[in-house]
Amino acid sequence: MRLSLLSAALVGLLLAGCGSIMVNPVSGESERSVMDEPTEIAEGAKGHQEVLKEYGAYKNPAVQSYVNALGQKLAAQSHRTQLQWHFTVLDSPEINAFALPGGYVYVTRGIMAYMDSEADLAGVIGHEIGHVTARHGAQRATRQQNAGLGVFAASVLGAVLESQGLPGAGQLAGQVSQTVAAGYVASYGRDQELQADGLGSEYLSRIHYDPRNMIDVITVLKNQERFAADQAKEEGRPPPALGNWLASHPSNDQRLQTITQLASQYQGQGNYVDEGHARYLKVIQGMTFGDSADQGLVRGRNFYHAPLGFALTAPQGWGIQNDAEQLSLVNAAHDAALVVRLVPAQAGATHTEILRNVLKPTQGSTQTVVINGLEATRFTGVRKNAQGQLQAVEATVVSGPEVRNYLLLRSAKDAQTLQRARAQLQEAEGSFRALTAQDRSAAREWVLKSVAYPKGGFTELARTSPIVNPEKQLRLINGYYGGGEPKVGALVKIVEGM
Repeated sequence: MRLSLLSAALVGLLLAGCGSIMVNPVSGESERSVMDEPTEIAEGAKGHQEVLKEYGAYKNPAVQSYVNALGQKLAAQSHRTQLQWHFTVLDSPEINAFALPGGYVYVTRGIMAYMDSEADLAGVIGHEIGHVTARHGAQRATRQQNAGLGVFAASVLGAVLESQGLPGAGQLAGQVSQTVAAGYVASYGRDQELQADGLGSEYLSRIHYDPRNMIDVITVLKNQERFAADQAKEEGRPPPALGNWLASHPSNDQRLQTITQLASQYQGQGNYVDEGHARYLKVIQGMTFGDSADQGLVRGRNFYHAPLGFALTAPQGWGIQNDAEQLSLVNAAHDAALVVRLVPAQAGATHTEILRNVLKPTQGSTQTVVINGLEATRFTGVRKNAQGQLQAVEATVVSGPEVRNYLLLRSAKDAQTLQRARAQLQEAEGSFRALTAQDRSAAREWVLKSVAYPKGGFTELARTSPIVNPEKQLRLINGYYGGGEPKVGALVKIVEGM
């Protein structure tokens, strides 16, 4: 396999230096590293811009200020107080948290929805601070160099493989940035994870929170895994591969036991304060739950993108995947999909120019059609794939609302699969439309609210909840998925439509 010129250049940059001996701030031991502290800070700052571009910061100043204040409080008790720390809430429903070298820590609003107190969130942030203070990102970069491959190059190759249809390399819609962040946070070793757990426990204790909240955090995330498996079982499909914070953080019983032992070391070392349950619920009151309107909303079989003004409906039994660069309507077997992409203005002013510049076909024919009142051009033909082989291609360019063009690409693992899925692909394509009044009414965000727990329990709360499988999900976001009930009158989280 030949590296791209970009990848090769990145490899060269990292291999240019042989590294130097650094003293680890946590262990006090000397270690060879390709990144000194100024390099860590510079790489983190560069990666920060990529992360913001990919995710976007959550547009709620009060939530951002709260998380930053909590993070700064923890960082002030860490092993690297000299760093300029940055804490950002990302606008993603994914259950995720990660850090970049140099003091850049991120939590998604998705993971915040499932935390039950300020101490729980502090446990997540403290763990990520631990990765930075122990220089785990720099250690990973050094390991990559030792293997003869630059960390950024590895990440770029992962993103390329993902774009060519190989699963597991990246799925953003809220996962760690494949171009920058994944190179530092993916595949931490077990020792590194346990060290970050230990540091998180230590930092919690230093700000007078019970370190056992680290156990609560892992339990919450283990319940996420159980919920996903239960959902898959009910729908007759295999359990999904985890692509979130839990996936890269081992969650077996031995790890919980180890965290318990770590937390017990700090018992009696300080007067632990209130965990901040009520304070935390007040902060997340009104926070977006699930998809955001800015990024598009999945509601059952429908997808609504109010800012762009369009909607689609997936065929019965198909799912919807909304990623950073494209929207996919995917069949149950995950071997056929209609892929929808916004066409950049520079790709061409006419449908013919767009098809020529984007698809780069070698031969084919076009047909002018109208889809729900929108002008469209359908192309059937052949193009060369990345390996230079001829490949059949079927695509449609649609002139959507607000003078924007969209490419609708029919994709399948082979010609036979494409033929079998043709009727559903045509149905999906035919659903592309400008938002109707009914669509706009349905395209409402869901938000978190706090209410007193009623006598009728989660069953009563589920009756008015808009989310799928509401009773189970309400139990999940409140920490009762495994059973049990809050006290009547206690504050609990619910989900409402705006």
